[in-house]
Amino acid sequence: MTAAAIDPVALTADLVRCPTVTPAEGGALVLLERLLSGAGFACTRVDRNGVPNLFARWGLRGANRSLGFNGHTDVVPVGDASAWTHDPFGAEIVDGWMYGRGTTDMKSGVAAFVAAAIDFVRESPPDGAVILTITGDEEGASVDGTLALLDWMATQGERMSHCLVGEPTCPNEMGEMMKIGRRGSMTAYITAVGVQGHSAYPHRAKNPMSALVRLLARLEERPLDEGSAHFDASTLAITTIDCGNPANNVIPARGQATVNIRFNDLHSGASLHQWLQDHAQAVAVETGVQIDLRVQISGESFLTPPGAFSAMIAQAVQAETGRVPVASTSGGTSDARFVKDHCPVVEFGLVGKTMHQVDERVEVAQIHQLKAIYTRILREYFA
Repeated sequence: MTAAAIDPVALTADLVRCPTVTPAEGGALVLLERLLSGAGFACTRVDRNGVPNLFARWGLRGANRSLGFNGHTDVVPVGDASAWTHDPFGAEIVDGWMYGRGTTDMKSGVAAFVAAAIDFVRESPPDGAVILTITGDEEGASVDGTLALLDWMATQGERMSHCLVGEPTCPNEMGEMMKIGRRGSMTAYITAVGVQGHSAYPHRAKNPMSALVRLLARLEERPLDEGSAHFDASTLAITTIDCGNPANNVIPARGQATVNIRFNDLHSGASLHQWLQDHAQAVAVETGVQIDLRVQISGESFLTPPGAFSAMIAQAVQAETGRVPVASTSGGTSDARFVKDHCPVVEFGLVGKTMHQVDERVEVAQIHQLKAIYTRILREYFA
């Protein structure tokens, strides 16, 4: 008897009902491991430092070609549960929409590629391997999620030839955009240390806030760049300026500011770090205020140059939606920033308009459509 096709909507609902706020496993990976093992996938839990991760492979290790899918089952917190129209973990379907935290980002994407992979290997076993890497730590620190999976794969001789990340990529309409790269992201924490004093006698103090304002003005004075062939212009945003001073007649001794930079392939984290240090040093010399800098780089910019893999994905999307997806590098970061060091990677998924919002929801028809796209990609890849 032929096994019934996997319903991606029912699987999405099952996953949404698992309370998986980062890094809680919530039963989601247990559910997926049971399902995939039953379909002949070799499954391994690759948990690290309490973070749950699942590796699943159909086919032989070291196959000549292996198509990978990557995604996550963890979700951001619900926020004010009373503001939701429907239970955030209820997966209720109303008027063709499924409501719940993670319906868009990205349990529907995981359900679609799991369902597509299982049905595909059952119906037409490929000459190669299908690999699924699913983490419970994409919305959090991300240091023990997909990175842990890739580290484990390296020690075990597991390899993906290409990878598709199932994050939501379409701004408004299904099929309109895929991601062939992402901007880099870094945050700079700036601390200025001066000399406290009375505001009526500023000459007796060294005002760290004046130094901070001067430095921030320098950083914003000119655009970082005008963009590159595949990327928009890099951006710098001042996100905090603080000193915790409750008095209006005291010059504080210390002030802090934070800036976030999203950068394209004209820069690296190291080059921008040096740029920040040069400006901080210049202002320190000008003002006599000590300026310390701490930088956190969340990911470097990367690009998978347009080629056969991205063209195949675009053709599958067009065949199922009637739209040719734009090859974009916009948006924030994703786990593709880690996968790109392992193999060529492209992202394609649902419309992401409601992700992280109250009443996050997904159009049920899109889940079926996404499974069909992933199925077509599998068929074309192993054709």
